[in-house]
Amino acid sequence: MLADGKVFHGHGFGAPGLAVGEICFNTAMTGYQEILTDPSYRGQIVTLTYPHIGNTGCNGEDAEGRGIFCSALVVRNRPRAPSSWRSEEGLEDYLRRHGIPAIAELDTRALTRHLREGGAQNAALMVGPDADPEKALAAARAFPGLEGADLIAEVATAQSQSWDQASGAPREGYRAQPRTNLPHHVVVYDFGAKRNILRLLADRGCRATLVPPETPVAEVLALRPDGVLFSNGPGDPAVLHEARARMAAFLEHDLPLFGLCLGHQILGLTLGARSLKMKFGHHGANHPVQDLRSGRVLITSQNHGFAIDADTLPARVEVTHRSLFDGSLQGMRLRDRPVFSFQGHPEAGPGPHDAACIFDDFVASFRSSQEKRIHG
Repeated sequence: MLADGKVFHGHGFGAPGLAVGEICFNTAMTGYQEILTDPSYRGQIVTLTYPHIGNTGCNGEDAEGRGIFCSALVVRNRPRAPSSWRSEEGLEDYLRRHGIPAIAELDTRALTRHLREGGAQNAALMVGPDADPEKALAAARAFPGLEGADLIAEVATAQSQSWDQASGAPREGYRAQPRTNLPHHVVVYDFGAKRNILRLLADRGCRATLVPPETPVAEVLALRPDGVLFSNGPGDPAVLHEARARMAAFLEHDLPLFGLCLGHQILGLTLGARSLKMKFGHHGANHPVQDLRSGRVLITSQNHGFAIDADTLPARVEVTHRSLFDGSLQGMRLRDRPVFSFQGHPEAGPGPHDAACIFDDFVASFRSSQEKRIHG
C-alpha cells in the first residue's frame, strides 16, 4: 500500500507482519543478498525490477552487513528452490530468519513506473491473514519519511573494529582471506559501511580500523592513519551535524580524506553546499558516470536518495564526476588538499568494477601526502 492510496496485491512470503518505509526500486540484475544487507537501505522497502530473484539462494559470504537492513522486499516472481554451489539457505528462509516480510506475484513494472513518474513515497507492506488495506494505508501515511531522518545509530558499529580481510578468489569460494604486512592504515568512520569497502582497501595494502560515528577527531589522529574514509550510510545527510563538525576538523589537517556516498554528501555540506532530496534516487548497478578529467565513462553501482547540488559548491572544489543519467554530481575534490569524494558505490557489491580505480586514487594520495610532509 502506497501513501497515495495505490495498492498492489500479491503472495506474501518471508516473515509475516507489517513493515513501513520509503519504497524505492533497484534495477540491478544480480546481487539481491548484497542489496538486502546494505545498511544504506535502512528505512526503505526495496523493489527489485529484475524478475528472477532468489534463484541462487543466500550464503554467509555475500552479506554486506551484519543482517538485513531494508524494511521489506518486493519482487515479481516468488523464489523457488535455489540452484548454486554456494547456496547455504533459500531466500524465503533467509528473510524469515531476519524477520523481513516480502511480497511477490505482482506487477513490479507497473509499480516502478508509478514511482518513476510520481517519485518515491512512503509505503506499507502487510503479510499474513490479518492484512488490512486500511491499516496499511494508515501506517504508510504515518511513516515520517527519510527527510530529516538520522538512522546512523541503527546501522553503525558501537565499538572500534580492525579489518584485514581481502577479497577471496573463486577457488576459495570467494571467502575473504586475511592479509598480513599491510603497509597502510585507514580509519573508516562507520555510518553503515559495506564490507566490500573494507575488502577493497585490504586488496590495496590497507588495514582498516572501523570506528563509531561519534569517535573524536583527536582519537583518530592519535592512531596516525594514512587516510580517513567517511563511509556510506542511510538517511538525510543534512541532519548529521556532528559528522559535519568532524569533517570540518579533518579539513584543517593535510591528511588524505575520502567521502563515499553519504560521506560525499557530508563533505559537500561541510564545504557549504546544499543537499537535496531526489525524485526517486539512484538505485542499481548500471549507472553511467563520466570522469570529467579523462572523459572516461564508468558503469557504476548506485544507492542514494539524496544528492549535493553542484551549483552551490565553493570555488575551491573541482567537480570530477557527473551522472550521465541526470547530470547530478557524482564526484569532487578540493584543489588545495588531498580530499575527494564519490557519490556512487565504487566498491560495487553488487555491480561492475569500473569505479574501483577510485580506491587506487585514495591509496596513491597517501604517498603524495607523506612526501609533502617530509619535504614541506
